[in-house]
Amino acid sequence: MPIETDAATAAVTGGPEDGGPPPPGRVAPVRTPPGSGRRAVEVGGGPGSSGSHRGAGGRGRRGRRSLRVPRTAGARSRSAMRRVLVTLALLVGLAASIAITVTMGPADLRVTQVVASVLSRFGGPDPGLTPIEDGIIWNLRLPRVLGAAAVGAGLALCGAVMQAVTRNPLADPYLLGLSSGASVGAVIALLLGLHALLPVTAFLGAMVALIAALGLAHLAGGLTPARTILAGVAVSAVGGALTSLLIFWNAQGDSYRDILSWLMGSLSGVEWDETGRAALALVILGVPICAGARLLDAFAFGDSAAAALGVRVVAVRWTMLAATAVLTGVLVSMSGSIGFIGLVVPHAARLLVGPGHRVLLPVSALTGALLLVWADTLARTAFDPRELPVGIVTALLGAPLFALLLARRKGDS
Repeated sequence: MPIETDAATAAVTGGPEDGGPPPPGRVAPVRTPPGSGRRAVEVGGGPGSSGSHRGAGGRGRRGRRSLRVPRTAGARSRSAMRRVLVTLALLVGLAASIAITVTMGPADLRVTQVVASVLSRFGGPDPGLTPIEDGIIWNLRLPRVLGAAAVGAGLALCGAVMQAVTRNPLADPYLLGLSSGASVGAVIALLLGLHALLPVTAFLGAMVALIAALGLAHLAGGLTPARTILAGVAVSAVGGALTSLLIFWNAQGDSYRDILSWLMGSLSGVEWDETGRAALALVILGVPICAGARLLDAFAFGDSAAAALGVRVVAVRWTMLAATAVLTGVLVSMSGSIGFIGLVVPHAARLLVGPGHRVLLPVSALTGALLLVWADTLARTAFDPRELPVGIVTALLGAPLFALLLARRKGDS
C-alpha cells in the first residue's frame, strides 16, 4: 500500500523523536503537506504490529491503532537535547570511571597520581611516583581497564547490530557460533601449552565458525534472519561439543583451570598490545558500522520494506554480519566469552535514547564500556587476593537487569 511506503520512508529518513524508526510493534507518524487533502495516519512497523490504520474519526476494527498527533518542533528539540545530554554524561562517566578504577586494588593510589602518570608519558612533568607505583598504573591496571572499555564497547555495539539485522531482540554477538568456535581454538592452544598463540587460535576458531554459519545459512536457501539464527545454533552446538570433548579427554591441573577461566571470560593479564588490537579493531570496524546506522533502521520494517526503500538487503546483511563477527572474534580472542553485555546493553540504551541506530549504536558502545569497566573492577577486587572471571560478574549483573527491562517493557505495552 502506498501509505505504508510513505510511513517507512518517513521513519528511515528520521523519526520525530529520535532520528530513526520506531521499534517493532510501535507506530510512526506520517506528515502530509498542508492542503494536500490527505489525512495523517499511523501504520504498524515491524513484526507484532497490526499493520492497519484508521482515520481521524477514530473508527476502525478492534485492534487497529489510533491517530497520534505529530510532535511539535519544541518536543523534537527537547528529545534531541536529551540524547545529547545522555551521550555527554556517558562520556564523562566513562572517563571518570577509568581514572577511578585504576586506583582500586591492593596498592593505595589516588586519581591525581593516575592523571599525573598518564600526562608524564605525553611530555608532562614528573609525577613524583615510585617506580613500583608507576609500574602498577601503567603496566598493570591501565591497560586492563582500557581493554575492558574496548571489549565492552565492541560487544555492546555488535549486539545492537545483530539485533537489528536479524530482527531478534534476543540476539547477541555470539549468535553465529563465534564464542564456541573461539573456545575450540583457545582450548587447543591451552592444552598444547601455546599460551602466546591463544589470541591467534581463538580468532581463527571464531572465523571458522563464522564461515560455517554463513555457509550453512546460504546453502539452506539464503541469509534470512531465521536461517541465520538456526545456522548459528547448529554451529554453536558443534563447537560446544568439541570443546567439551577436548576438556574431557585432555584437560587436567593448571591447563584445566586456565581453560575454565577463559571460558568464563577473563581480562586478567591483559597487556598493552592486546588492548591496542582491541581498540584498533573497534575503530576500524566500529566506525563504518555506525556510518551505516540508517541502513539498520530500514530493517525494522522487514526485508521487503527495506528493499522498497532502496536498501540492498542481502549485501547489507552480509556486510554487517561479517563486520560484527570479525570484531567479535578479535574481542573474544582477548577476553574469552563474556556474556550479557551484547544482549542487555542495547535494550538499556533504547530506553535512554530510543530505537534510532544513529544514536543507539554509540550510546550502546559507551554504556557497554562503562558496564564492563566496573564489572571487571568488581571481579578483581571483591575477593582480593583471589580474582573472579568477569563473565561471572556480568552474568550476575546482567540477568536481573534483563529481567527488569522485560518487566519495564511489559508495563509500557
